[in-house]
Amino acid sequence: MRALELPGVLSSQDLRATARHIASLQQHDGLIPWMDGHYADPWNHVEGAMAMAVCGLTAEAERAFEWSRRNQAADGSWPMETVGTEVTEASIDTNQVAYIAVGVWHHWLLTRDRGFVRRMWPVVRRAIELVVDMQLPSGAIAWSRDAEGVVNEGALLTGSSSVVTSLRCAMALADLVDDPQPDWELAAARLVHAVALHPEGFIDKSNFSMDWYYPVLGGAVTGAAGRELIDSRWDEFVVAGRGCRCVADRPWLTAAETCELAMALDALGDRERAVQLVRDIQYQRAESGGYWTGWVFPEEQFWPGEQSSWTAAAVILAADALANYSAASGLFRGEGLPAPLATDECDRHCLALTGGKK
Repeated sequence: MRALELPGVLSSQDLRATARHIASLQQHDGLIPWMDGHYADPWNHVEGAMAMAVCGLTAEAERAFEWSRRNQAADGSWPMETVGTEVTEASIDTNQVAYIAVGVWHHWLLTRDRGFVRRMWPVVRRAIELVVDMQLPSGAIAWSRDAEGVVNEGALLTGSSSVVTSLRCAMALADLVDDPQPDWELAAARLVHAVALHPEGFIDKSNFSMDWYYPVLGGAVTGAAGRELIDSRWDEFVVAGRGCRCVADRPWLTAAETCELAMALDALGDRERAVQLVRDIQYQRAESGGYWTGWVFPEEQFWPGEQSSWTAAAVILAADALANYSAASGLFRGEGLPAPLATDECDRHCLALTGGKK
């Protein structure tokens, strides 16, 4: 089988080296920290596993998923930050918790390993049940819960947008294992409605590029509306030939945000601009195969001086999507995922589940 490459941008040897960079940071117990000796969080840990698996490092990826299975709390959560084996931030982030569903569905698409899905399904189910329980009346997802169990009832647009993908992957897994979860379908419909039509209901982080493109990347805003959204702020965030800013008013360009924006463009069918963005950030590639997290100007220097695992993972996943290489390359285009219920379908579902009472 041919190896992943993005012609004219990244060779198969380049991408394999990037996957090996992630693997070099993985602990013996399977956990993938941001950098060597740094903390890990559940979202980036899963993202690293996905990227390694795309490049054929299946055993390393499954060690990462096994860490998630072993270390999940009884309520379905993982802590925000773990250093080595020590929990350094016991609060939970709902987006981080939900992302295990994306990782497991992605791995199923790559391997078709039903045994893996059977082992991980209880993990996914517990995680998603926790996240759905933290849905707010607006449909958005409360973004965090502290170590004492107090829920922060604010919602983040980026996090809730990402949870849209997680819920759709969880619904696909539920279908696969024949364990229907109609409440997840309702939760996804309400969440899409909140993200697509009521962005004003979220904590204002509009100066961050992720709040700009994640409604598209998560699949809540599509088609003409998605193209209009991306074009509306392109000049604020994108520096020609250099990539995407993390924050609109800061001279800091980040490789991960650039690659995620490329995947959002790919989901809209805008492959030309997507490939150009991935090409543009190759100056952030290090000899190790990793990528510097970001670059600042006019100083023209890398900042901070780190090669983060999640940045490397974003590059690989963007390359896979744009090369249409693996069986999971269409995940962020929504290929093979159940669509959220339309509003009228959602109403009918609610009536059915409540015996005709709204």
